[in-house]
Amino acid sequence: MSLPLNTIEFNSGFEPPKIYQPKNPDFLALMHEKLTRQYFLQHIGMGISRISPGYAEAYMPMAQHVEQQDGILHGGVTLLAADITTGFAAFSLCGKDDRVVTSDLKLSYYSPGVGEALFARGWVDKPGSRLMYCEAEVYMVRDGAFKQIAKGFTIMAVIEGRNKEVEAQGRLIL
Repeated sequence: MSLPLNTIEFNSGFEPPKIYQPKNPDFLALMHEKLTRQYFLQHIGMGISRISPGYAEAYMPMAQHVEQQDGILHGGVTLLAADITTGFAAFSLCGKDDRVVTSDLKLSYYSPGVGEALFARGWVDKPGSRLMYCEAEVYMVRDGAFKQIAKGFTIMAVIEGRNKEVEAQGRLIL
């Protein structure tokens, strides 16, 4: 399978903390399709570097358009990285007709985002049929070293049977 536009090849060396079996054996094809429509990620230059059942990683080279006024990574981009990695981690465990939305997100910032690139990883800690409890870690990469800048906790709500409707129309109609 070829990589979507906003997928970046990057080997972090991290391993998923938990191993899960996906409900949808073709989840990677569905992830590929979802990634092609992640327009905001494409806009800011963030890509998914790894997806496995219940686990996702993201990578983004540092650029001026994602900095705040003091030249460090904007906190909203840090939050986005935690949200997108835990969202894709949770979505990888859903059925083919399901989708997930963020129900709750808590992020603690540890230190300023200074470095050459952002790296984030998210995983499902406790999967459920309606809610998935997830964790995320966000790092800055500088001179090949990883420095953790934030830790996040999310709850992803599973919406059953809405994925086909979205795919047919291209948008979720509420």
